Amino acid sequence: MTRNRHDISDRFPDIVTAAVGRLSFDALQQRLVTSPAKARGKAAELPASFAAFDLLAAGGIDLRTQRWTVRRQRLEQLAQRWAPPLQLTPVTADLDEATEWFEGLPAAMGVEGLVVKGAGTRYTPGRRDAWGKVKHRQTREVIVGGVLGSITHPEVVIVGLYNAEAELVVVGRTVPLKPEQSAQLAAVLAPARPGHPWPDQITSYRWGRPDSKKPLTKVEPTVVAEVTADAATQAGQACHRMRYVRLRPDLRPDDLPTVAGEVGGG
Repeated sequence: MTRNRHDISDRFPDIVTAAVGRLSFDALQQRLVTSPAKARGKAAELPASFAAFDLLAAGGIDLRTQRWTVRRQRLEQLAQRWAPPLQLTPVTADLDEATEWFEGLPAAMGVEGLVVKGAGTRYTPGRRDAWGKVKHRQTREVIVGGVLGSITHPEVVIVGLYNAEAELVVVGRTVPLKPEQSAQLAAVLAPARPGHPWPDQITSYRWGRPDSKKPLTKVEPTVVAEVTADAATQAGQACHRMRYVRLRPDLRPDDLPTVAGEVGGG
């Protein structure tokens, strides 16, 4: 992100649910899958807010051809009559303030990052080249529980953590490994002994690609790796693919924190 008086940053997402003072995608998902009969009770248990940062139409007038600054001004005028749970996202054209949000809000509130828009841009349906998401990525340690590809030439790492019941559960997958990363992992991986809890095949729909099931090469869960991931999680599982960084031979699996929530292995 560069300093530019025409750059506008705002926080996201649109519909948010706060749990224990933090934004919670898990809580929002619970509301979305609740049956109609239980919806009112779940809404009272997990109240949600609608946080708006753009306006595409008002009073029957299409605003998509207007500059973002015009649309935002109309939105702020409309929001003068709002009361919670309707609210506006904060916006800024100041790089220092945006940087402060980016660095502080993920830990403080669970905010995933920033949306950056050109102040003079129009809204073009189906295109994202006029705006972008700047996601906050954090480093974490995970257990290598399986790979896509062979144990001698791993292509993608499937990583896990133990839960409170001492069960090894999947928490994410990495992007494809670089050749040197694959060789580094292959040197320390061992085939899984009988009793590994994960399935023989795994789908990747959880990580944004609805492809078919792929064979999972299970490995002995003794290797700890460092990865980077953005802040978005669901039931303890990363919503997007991680990036493998390095091995952590100084750590053992039982040195890592347990994962909260119920996540599956397939």
